[in-house]
Amino acid sequence: MVKTSSLSYTYEDGKKLSFPDIALTPGEHLLVLGPSGVGKTTLLYMMAGLLPSLNGTVAINDVSLNELTRNELDAFRGEHIGIIFQQYHFIKSLNVSDNLRLREGASKNAIDANRKHELLERLGLSEHLHKKVTALSQGQQQRLSIAMGLIHRPKIIFADEPTSNLDDENCAKVIDLLKEEANICQSSLLIITHDQRVKSHFQNQISL
Repeated sequence: MVKTSSLSYTYEDGKKLSFPDIALTPGEHLLVLGPSGVGKTTLLYMMAGLLPSLNGTVAINDVSLNELTRNELDAFRGEHIGIIFQQYHFIKSLNVSDNLRLREGASKNAIDANRKHELLERLGLSEHLHKKVTALSQGQQQRLSIAMGLIHRPKIIFADEPTSNLDDENCAKVIDLLKEEANICQSSLLIITHDQRVKSHFQNQISL
């Protein structure tokens, strides 16, 4: 379960954003829509514990992120949370397989070879395992970011603009994959985006 209460954030220039309370049960999906500049990524980072929530609270599986130390938060996130970033976080000198291996090492969840093969096959990346990430197209890098966020079967999936660099066909495939993975693992799924193509795929949605 993911639950936020009275979250707000004040930027260095004094601009303050306040966010609606969110409660997601296991297996529930939520789409957060809004244009650039309304604080979608800020909200996601606060919910994932990447940005301190000085105002308000975030609780995941009855654990208050506000009360965890930095090391405890890193360990909790590695085990329970999957994050699909808009800006890719790869080691550029490594290939696809090695980047995934590093992500696997950050999780306590056991990951077998079949899991990796199946996920990469579904994302169209199985033939690119030994390519440097710099040799991938933008769309392929986007799908690798998704694989890194899902490989450890997280119970909470946060996705920041996961379709921004994808054509219509791959956009639909990725959304279907995220929903399917969330259903299989009974994970809460929160997607933030300005991409109006995603809107028709979700009943549960809010706008910022």
